[in-house]
Amino acid sequence: MKKVNIYQITTLALGVAFIILVFTKTSSEKKAMETSKKDAVIENIHSRKSVRKYIANRPVSKEDLLTLVKAGMAAPTAKNAQPWAFIVLSERSTLDGLADALIYGKMLKAAPAAIVVCGNLEKDANGDLWMLDCSAATQNILLAAEAMGLGAVWATIYPYKDRLEAVAKALELPAHIVPLCVVPVGYPDGTEKPKDKWREENLKWERWE
Repeated sequence: MKKVNIYQITTLALGVAFIILVFTKTSSEKKAMETSKKDAVIENIHSRKSVRKYIANRPVSKEDLLTLVKAGMAAPTAKNAQPWAFIVLSERSTLDGLADALIYGKMLKAAPAAIVVCGNLEKDANGDLWMLDCSAATQNILLAAEAMGLGAVWATIYPYKDRLEAVAKALELPAHIVPLCVVPVGYPDGTEKPKDKWREENLKWERWE
């Protein structure tokens, strides 16, 4: 019978123990990362606020604006139609012109940039879903802005005829491009705070009672 080599057994045992330790540590780190990611996402959702006042003379970079639009395009969309179009504004004259034209768009006077979220009717086969998809895209933009330390607000355009006409004229929009909203973007001055909108009475379980 072959003699047992204590050194080999000890080495094997240490190797197995090391593998278990690494696996346990990796699993713990992965779980901690997943928990941290979840907490960060939930916190960002509840921290989002409508920001209408911005730090003067602090522009938003083109890279950050592109990041916001990419977040918008990552939104859910019925049948993957993606019936949206985004117009990024940063020229002072355009922003000021829209501020003058939109009764609830006065914050554009102070905003260094804005994103106009539009529906592309040529990509909406049903003709009545683009508002839903573009709304989801707008929410993504607002959440991304919050996560990036930027301030933004949803300024409604659709379905008000006077606002639709004013924006279409200012941006020279073709007939099949319909603006849903304009999202002013800038660095918040800290005035606005998130609102607690949780209302237990608005929640039902299983059925309406």
